Amino acid sequence: MTPSPSPTQRMPAVYIPHGGGPSFFMTGERKQRYQATEDFLRGLHRLLPTKPSAILIITAHWETAVPSFTGAEQPGLIYDYYGFPPETYEITYDAPGLPALAERAATRLLQAGFPAVVDRGYGWDHGVFIPLKVMFPDADVPVVAMSLQLGLDPALHCRLGAALQGLRDEGVLIVGAGMSYHNLRDFAANAAASYAFHDWLDQTLAGDRDQRAHGLAQWSRAPGGRASHPREEHLLPLMVASGAGSDLPARRLWRGAVGPTCLAAWAFD
Repeated sequence: MTPSPSPTQRMPAVYIPHGGGPSFFMTGERKQRYQATEDFLRGLHRLLPTKPSAILIITAHWETAVPSFTGAEQPGLIYDYYGFPPETYEITYDAPGLPALAERAATRLLQAGFPAVVDRGYGWDHGVFIPLKVMFPDADVPVVAMSLQLGLDPALHCRLGAALQGLRDEGVLIVGAGMSYHNLRDFAANAAASYAFHDWLDQTLAGDRDQRAHGLAQWSRAPGGRASHPREEHLLPLMVASGAGSDLPARRLWRGAVGPTCLAAWAFD
């Protein structure tokens, strides 16, 4: 019989900013703009109870009809950013995949009444390998990526997270990788809206899991909500992370800025 994990082995679920393309690995003004975000991600391991046994990362850059999990032993990298210097398309991240975790995650969704598949051919987009290369540069923690479901229903994604909650007892770090502000067309014009929206997020995430789910379902009506997210794919990983948490209030891990706009990260214990 497998012993029950001790409390110190239980990982939180976290929601993090994955950055702007490969900016962490560039030079000049672009890197400087994201330096505070990079510094936070680089120190995130110090905020965890112990080193994770594996990482399940929900990426804002993969949308599928059915929730999907990468099942390759060594997924390839998808350089899904455009117009950057040639060297940014040579970035590597050699962490292993973990097909057994992909299967367990899919099984948990199936048991909860949701469809799920393991995709053994799909790779890791920049919402996966860019932040993880900063957070775990030794690439020695196995990784499985999870897609968003088409339709981007916030309540559904909270429920998907709840179905995955038990993985945290196995030492799996559940990471929602997105951006809490993601309006690239009006990046600076909505700076005030970004701060109003983050104030609302802090208040909403202070509730228990059901209260958080109810509030997050109304995100587009929040002050600054739609101005911060013309399309919500970068916010939906937050719903999965919140759903995977307990009834304890979220802990804000970091609040910073990219240029004039606000960004933040939270943990769900």
